[in-house]
Amino acid sequence: MTETNAAAQQVQEEILKTVRNSQSAVIEAIQTWARTVQSITPALPDVNVPFAEKLPKPQELIASAYDFAEQLLASQRKFAEDVLKATAPMLPGTDDAPARKSGSTAK
Repeated sequence: MTETNAAAQQVQEEILKTVRNSQSAVIEAIQTWARTVQSITPALPDVNVPFAEKLPKPQELIASAYDFAEQLLASQRKFAEDVLKATAPMLPGTDDAPARKSGSTAK
C-alpha cells in the first residue's frame, strides 16, 4: 500500500509542477502583452468615478474569493470525513462492522 501512496504522491507532484510551469508561461505572456499594449496606447485621462474609493481593490476581491473557497473546501473535506466515519461500521474489515451470518449469501 505504501508503494501505491508513493506513486500517487509522485503523480500529484508532477501534475502540480506542470500546472505551475503552465501558470508561469501564461504570466510571462500576459506581462509581454501588457508591456506591448502600454507602449502603443496613448495615455488616457484620469476618470473620476463617484464612490470609486469605496469599491474593493482587485487584490481584495481575489483574496476574498480564495478565502471563501478555502473555507468551502475545508467544509467539504470535513463533510466527506464525517460521511466516511458514519459509514465505517458498514465497511468490511473494520472492528465496528456487523457480524455476518454464515450461509446467508445468495446462491
